[in-house]
Amino acid sequence: MPEIIHEKFELTGEYITLCNLLKVCGVADTGGVAKLMIIDGDVEVDGLVELRKGCKIRAGQRVSGYGFVIDVM
Repeated sequence: MPEIIHEKFELTGEYITLCNLLKVCGVADTGGVAKLMIIDGDVEVDGLVELRKGCKIRAGQRVSGYGFVIDVM
């Protein structure tokens, strides 16, 4: 069973886009990889599949997928 990356990300502004969050947290190596993960339906925000790469992620939300969980603070 693969190890699950569980990370807490602290916002410095009002929000971060989903694509940038995946890149900043190291889940995706590049923005292109992050976009593909999102388009393929591999990313959930608060338990629901999110297909918008520009989705605004705010404090209190949880982003997850295969092998990772990010709690946004």
